[in-house]
Amino acid sequence: MRLSWMIGGAQGLGVDTSANLFGSAVAKSGYYLYGSREYYSNIKGRHSYFNVTISDKKVYSVSGKVNILATFDAESVIQHFREVTDFIIYGKPLEATHIDTIRSLEPGIAEEAKEALEEKGFDPTVSGAVQYAAKNGAKPIAIDYVAELTKIINALKIAPPLAERAKNTIAIAASYALLGLDKKYLEDSIASRFSKDKTFVQMNMMAAEAGLASASNSYSLKALGAKKGRVQVDGNTISAIGKMAGGLRFQSYYPITPASDESTYIEANQVLDTLGLGTQGVVVLQTEDELSAINAAIGAALTGSRSATATSGPGFSLMAEGISWAGMNEVPVLITYYMRGAPATGLPTRSGQADLKFAVNVSHGEFPRIVITSATQEEIFGDAILALNLAEKYQTPVIHVIEKTLANAYSIIDKSDLSIDATVIDRGMLEKGGADYKRFKITEDGISPRAFLGQARMFYTGDEHNEYGHIAEASMNRYKMYEKRMRKLDKADKEIPDSERVEVVGDSENVLLTWGSPKGAILDCMDELSNEGIDIELVQVKMFSPYPAKRMKEILKGKKRIIAIENNYNAQGAEVLTEKTGIMPTNFILKWTGRPVMRDELKDAIKQVVTNNVSKVVLYGGA
Repeated sequence: MRLSWMIGGAQGLGVDTSANLFGSAVAKSGYYLYGSREYYSNIKGRHSYFNVTISDKKVYSVSGKVNILATFDAESVIQHFREVTDFIIYGKPLEATHIDTIRSLEPGIAEEAKEALEEKGFDPTVSGAVQYAAKNGAKPIAIDYVAELTKIINALKIAPPLAERAKNTIAIAASYALLGLDKKYLEDSIASRFSKDKTFVQMNMMAAEAGLASASNSYSLKALGAKKGRVQVDGNTISAIGKMAGGLRFQSYYPITPASDESTYIEANQVLDTLGLGTQGVVVLQTEDELSAINAAIGAALTGSRSATATSGPGFSLMAEGISWAGMNEVPVLITYYMRGAPATGLPTRSGQADLKFAVNVSHGEFPRIVITSATQEEIFGDAILALNLAEKYQTPVIHVIEKTLANAYSIIDKSDLSIDATVIDRGMLEKGGADYKRFKITEDGISPRAFLGQARMFYTGDEHNEYGHIAEASMNRYKMYEKRMRKLDKADKEIPDSERVEVVGDSENVLLTWGSPKGAILDCMDELSNEGIDIELVQVKMFSPYPAKRMKEILKGKKRIIAIENNYNAQGAEVLTEKTGIMPTNFILKWTGRPVMRDELKDAIKQVVTNNVSKVVLYGGA
């Protein structure tokens, strides 16, 4: 069973809260969820929406077509009326609103909507958009939000601006009524969310009753029973939890979207035993800029702290010099890189995969960099722990790539999939040093015994140096130290298991080659495609440095089609494949709009490629 639900509204008016309330209520009844959050790069006022998939099985993506569209403003109707298939919930007093009067609409979007409506003979108004959706099969549910809020204001004697926030709850309750689930789950979620304020509980309970009364059971979902050991988390949060489970002791950051939420979560829970692993403490430092953030993380790592920083595109650019310094000085530091729309400021609140090769080759010079990319919330957790271990084991910077798509998407996770009890901390080769301690001692595998600042006499410099750390420019010294550092990547390539670097699902002559978030949409459409006679094999690259070249050659040998699916223009993951193995994809499915790859658009694209051997399909889905 799969249903798609969307709620939209002006940013700053509680769209996130309402989506989480709705999701919590549905999850309490035993269903899985995957919710994707999209929002403009301003603080308040522009359009924001949540697209949520509900399923009785684990789900990893959203759809371009939504069964239920819940709105409480005119802009949301105009943005999404072409996407809804079953029900459209909207404010009745807004019916006469003309597209031209919605000032927050981007001109391009307004023109597209007007053309679509006028082409079909509908007025360019909210009413026309609702009629358009109705002609395509969506049943309108008109709610007089003003009248319902007036009842709440009079009953509770509260100010109108406060009651305005209850619009969202009316919309989600109407959506919930369509599902047919017991209202107790919704009431429990409201009581839990607003437990600190009695007035908010009363206000939202009244709003819920109004919403429940405005729609009737249409999907007849049955409660699957409360499932123990499940949590609802987004990508930022699960990364933070993974770092803390992995023994993080220092995190630096400078605020930037969408990375900041990770650091603020760690700060809020830095001395709490939230994981059952015993009391732990994490120093969280907000610095004046990203240069300071990477340098602070490096300094903490030199003292022996498990150290990390988190940033996004422009911030990562500024960190490049510091990462190079860490490479020269063999510093074990983790950089969590939240990838977003680029170049320049780009799409600061949208997603993308266009920085992959930048992450793989960041900074000037050749030195070992380990680059990990995650594709699901569960992977983010495990990869955060793995990244901390690899940084210390191989004494090198590790870059953990998490796309904005995953950072701002929430999912219902089985705690058993997180393997917290199996967490192992690997700190690598440590020693306390001595009178003749050589921090950069040349060894067969390139890894030197590491002592912390204060344990022995040692020297650090950005220049080339000898085994003690003193600046040295002699030719043979350069040769030996350079090679010593690079040998660590060879060692990592031999030692890191293939299971940590590549995942294969299915077996077919048609390979879908991907990395990061598109994996979710592939997983969600594999069974549907199989039922239609199209078998596919998912090959997900999880580690791009060291690249699993030998394993990739084995996997791709003899395949009829290698279809690269990525969220960038050049298929950068496929370019790395070709660079490392000489293998080139036969077909491409690409998207670079800043929106996630969606299950239904991807399914159609795969069918085009496999059935008609279309060489390249470009995706555009998402408002």
